[in-house]
Amino acid sequence: MACSKIFSGDLPELSYEIIQYFRKDISTLYSCILVNRLWCRLAIPLIWEDPFSLLTQNSRYINTYLCFLNEDGKARFNEYGINDNLLLLNTSFNYPRFIKYLDTFKISNSVEDWVITLKYKYNHMLGKLVYRSLIEVLLIENEVNSHSFEVVLDMNFTYTSYFDDTVDSILQNPNLTYNIRGLTLSYVSLFESENIFLFLKIFCSNYNSISSIVFKFPKYRIKIKNYKLVENYLSPIIISQNNLKKISFESFVNLYSTFLILKNSNCSNTLNTIIFYFINFKNIIGILQEVFDQLNVLESIHIIYCDSLDSDFVQQIFKVIKPFKLRSLFMKETIPNDHIESLLLLLQKFSDCLENFGFESGEIGQVFYRIQKQQLFEFIMKYCKKIRYFYSGIPYYGNNSIYLFIEKNQHNINYLTIEADITSYYDYGELSSTVLQNLGQVLPSRLEYLCLALSFITSDLEIFLNNSQNTFIKKLLISNKFQYTPLRKEDTEILFFIKKYIMKKERVKYLAIVESDSNASTEPVELFFLKNEVNEYKLNNIIVQKYNDLYIDAHSYINNHLQY
Repeated sequence: MACSKIFSGDLPELSYEIIQYFRKDISTLYSCILVNRLWCRLAIPLIWEDPFSLLTQNSRYINTYLCFLNEDGKARFNEYGINDNLLLLNTSFNYPRFIKYLDTFKISNSVEDWVITLKYKYNHMLGKLVYRSLIEVLLIENEVNSHSFEVVLDMNFTYTSYFDDTVDSILQNPNLTYNIRGLTLSYVSLFESENIFLFLKIFCSNYNSISSIVFKFPKYRIKIKNYKLVENYLSPIIISQNNLKKISFESFVNLYSTFLILKNSNCSNTLNTIIFYFINFKNIIGILQEVFDQLNVLESIHIIYCDSLDSDFVQQIFKVIKPFKLRSLFMKETIPNDHIESLLLLLQKFSDCLENFGFESGEIGQVFYRIQKQQLFEFIMKYCKKIRYFYSGIPYYGNNSIYLFIEKNQHNINYLTIEADITSYYDYGELSSTVLQNLGQVLPSRLEYLCLALSFITSDLEIFLNNSQNTFIKKLLISNKFQYTPLRKEDTEILFFIKKYIMKKERVKYLAIVESDSNASTEPVELFFLKNEVNEYKLNNIIVQKYNDLYIDAHSYINNHLQY
């Protein structure tokens, strides 16, 4: 009876909760549209809140958005041979009002794909027109209250001009983005553009209600002169915020002054989450305790592939008086011998709250790293019982700790990645076989995400699939890297073999498979581009996607699972 009421729309509050559960599960949301009018009204806003992240469908979204242009806006397309018929559409919803995430980098890529699809080659002026028209529709005419406005710059003329268009729109309509809640600034010091500094100046003076800020400044792509100019605006942006809850520092050249300002800003009573991504703690070790102890509501820290995780760093963490939780720790390939004891102490302190953990594989011949890895695994297996996301390189011979660890975390672990660079192992194939022969039987009954980048042979794959047949995997990614020979060995061809276990039994919902040889002597083969195969999987309720689109690294996982 209750189910019939839900599907008939008699319980709207419960229906709303159900639909919210499927956020970002686009295929399920499309199915929800067909249930009834209520479910359609609840699902449509979720489908359209972040449309430019759907890389395989964004051209359709662009067509729909352009239909909301006024007559003058549509007329501008005539000179490019795009008539009004393409921009005419009867819509049931005001789709631009649903957008909550604006990533200008993704929009620019979508625009380029849309233009190429329409004209068979890229036309820069048409691309600029489409981009400005989208900004007009999404921000100006519909006064969108952006949940996250992301600015990402890249080193090419096409995208720089897109960014200038964005800034021009903001300068001409200063009120349109007052409701920004999330801001990402990336690569902004690469260009000698006055618009960049005007853009930053606006945020220093006009926007004080941002709850999430991400600063990305890759040191290998940065001009120090420009960085110094940009850095002058970062501290004022932080100081001006009244409700900053999350901040992420990524690949900073020098974090000292920007990090230090946290203790004297309004955010000392609001900031609850800090992410450090590819940061060298060497420059800020001396002020870690000083800053952390001034953050009154700090709850969680995430450390992802950072340098200088040494005894000095651990000592500073232990000196912090204010309580906080280390939620994520991902380590780079090598750990100096004199750091291992400090890391074990760090893990012991935060073992009850650590949820995301991983480290990459060592280089060929680094025997000492294997010993350290074994120590860490044994320690984690003993103390850390709440791991949800786990990333690992390929386990070495005789190291069964990873399988015991996964088995003991079955009730928590939900995201699992085992991958390594084939060039780092002289025995890559043998190690891959060991993984496939031992992994399947220790998997939990359900996984949200499993990514295996190994060297597959069909016999080992069959063992893995047989042993894991009681596990449902929502997102399964397989990257098969085989040793190149002029005549490829038949037992390395897994693409069609996998149908027997994956497709027929419907054990996954999303699937991505890519095969490539170790020498890059042949073009990679990706299941997504084999249309007949994709359609066959679709008939069995399995959605095939591009490998890179489905891939979730540690940084993306953490950002997407944080609430602010």
